[in-house]
Amino acid sequence: MICALVALCALLLPTVPASRADTPLDLDAAGRITDTVGALGKRRTQVEAALDRLHTDHHIQLFVTYVHDFSGRAAHTWADATADRNGFGPHDILLAIATHGGQYAVSADKQSGFRKDQLERVATAAIAPALREHDWAGAAIGAADGYRAVLRGEPVHAPLILPGTTDPGGDGLLPGHRAVWVPIAGGALVLLTGLALRNRRSRRARATARRRPRAVHEGGRGRERPAVATSTEPGLARLAQPLTPLPDLDAEASANLVDTDDAVRTSAEELRFATAQLGPAATRPFAEAVAYARGELADAFRLRQHLDDAPYEEERIRRHALDEICSRCTSANRRLDAESEAFDRLRDLKANAAGILDRAEATARALAPRLAAAEAALAALARCRARSALAPVAEHVAEARDRLSFADTALAEARTALLVADPEHAAVSVRAAEAALSQAATLTAAVLRHTHALTAATTRLHTVLAEAARRPEAAPAVKTARRAMAHGPYDPREVLRLLDEAMTVEARAARTVLAARAEVSAARDYISTHRGAIGCRARTRLTEAERHIALCGDDVPTAVAEATRAMALAQQARALAEDDVVTYGTSYDAESTPEPARVLGGALLGGIILAGLLPATFGGGATRGRLAG
Repeated sequence: MICALVALCALLLPTVPASRADTPLDLDAAGRITDTVGALGKRRTQVEAALDRLHTDHHIQLFVTYVHDFSGRAAHTWADATADRNGFGPHDILLAIATHGGQYAVSADKQSGFRKDQLERVATAAIAPALREHDWAGAAIGAADGYRAVLRGEPVHAPLILPGTTDPGGDGLLPGHRAVWVPIAGGALVLLTGLALRNRRSRRARATARRRPRAVHEGGRGRERPAVATSTEPGLARLAQPLTPLPDLDAEASANLVDTDDAVRTSAEELRFATAQLGPAATRPFAEAVAYARGELADAFRLRQHLDDAPYEEERIRRHALDEICSRCTSANRRLDAESEAFDRLRDLKANAAGILDRAEATARALAPRLAAAEAALAALARCRARSALAPVAEHVAEARDRLSFADTALAEARTALLVADPEHAAVSVRAAEAALSQAATLTAAVLRHTHALTAATTRLHTVLAEAARRPEAAPAVKTARRAMAHGPYDPREVLRLLDEAMTVEARAARTVLAARAEVSAARDYISTHRGAIGCRARTRLTEAERHIALCGDDVPTAVAEATRAMALAQQARALAEDDVVTYGTSYDAESTPEPARVLGGALLGGIILAGLLPATFGGGATRGRLAG
């Protein structure tokens, strides 16, 4: 007590103010702003509005705290310790600002959905410029609006900067005039003992509190490009957090890729129906969200492909890449999840079920004769073409019929639900029908495209043979080709490959690119319509094949190299996908399987319905199954 009295008396002496040290603190429980230095003043409401916008649009809580300094600690260590102390979760972000030195740090959970480069982009473009001008409110507003821009896939802009007080906490949070403290000193002495006991209990409680690992971004006023530590675990909480075993992390990354790919594909499919219903202008924000998610997913798959190509990469590099894959998937899902509620409001399946049902029934009626035409074309080619030529689409007609049968059943249920004034049931049924119709159309189009390609290849083959027969140097290739055609049903595309030597370089390149595009399209259609069974490896090869085929340009050698690589990857993707389907256990040759069971199995195989037998919808992992609620 004597020591406490001496310390209190020292406050009353007219000494030069000493620099204060703000240890990691308990944030204000009443809101998202903790301002211990009075930095915001009258602009507090502006900051609160920016934080509210971020939370409303994307369910991210940005907390902002202003202190005098970071008590001699590194900015990221202080921010991380404060976030841990306050039990921050994956959707909570902390922006900590020390006004005395203009330092700051952003602490975000690794599962927040923000990548290192995204955190850095917001810090460089929106936070640091405001702090350089001592615009303390502007830094917080810039951070909130910057994170919103990142999640929307938009550029990050600097906030409107209003220069402010250089060091609002320079004289300390508490007034230093004797007239203030003399009346308070007596009461403070009475409370000292109680406070000491309370602090001791608080320290023991905090010592046992659960700590969460965070990904941290730090910076200062004089640093143009602040460093972001997302692959390390700063702070005592991180040092105590055990690393996930590498095999478990690998499995987690693969599962994230599969789930995110399903979410993106389902969202893109329903978006097409929404666009047909409401027009491209109304659905543009959702198209942008799907495009953003596709970009994040493509980057994640490319990292997965790199790991598959270099299986003996050192553990540190593999761990970093796997963490990045998970982060990219989280970012893609979060963007789709953020738009799901607005998407539901726009489509309003329950209120608009009747009109949507009418369009779906019209789609089903138009698809039936198209499927019959595809079946007839396939049957006609089966009499004169090798079985291997038709194998890629051999089961597509039967699968398309099952998807169409599922859609018809769902449409009938939706119509019945409307008759009994059950719009919720009608919405679920019509959404399931839409998904089934989309896959039936994809399978039908794949058959028609394949049969057309075989017919075109036959025409092209006869033209090439006629041209080559006039050139003596092509005689061996022509002889080989004619021999292949004379031995019963053949694949015209294979025979064309035999005539490569008889073609010009340009013609050979065009054939290679065309064949590669066909292989990539076939693999894409198969994986999309069987995604309930397809694992990560097949999807990874497909994405890499799509990347290579997109690189085919006007330069002939480059186009041939990219197309050759794309074709090999697409063939690998298809083979891996077929193996996954065989393991899954659905066969369309099993005549003993009752039709209802086969139709339902096809819906599950296609990912049309989820495990709860309800349809998937537009959204990321957290919302795509929301019809279950």
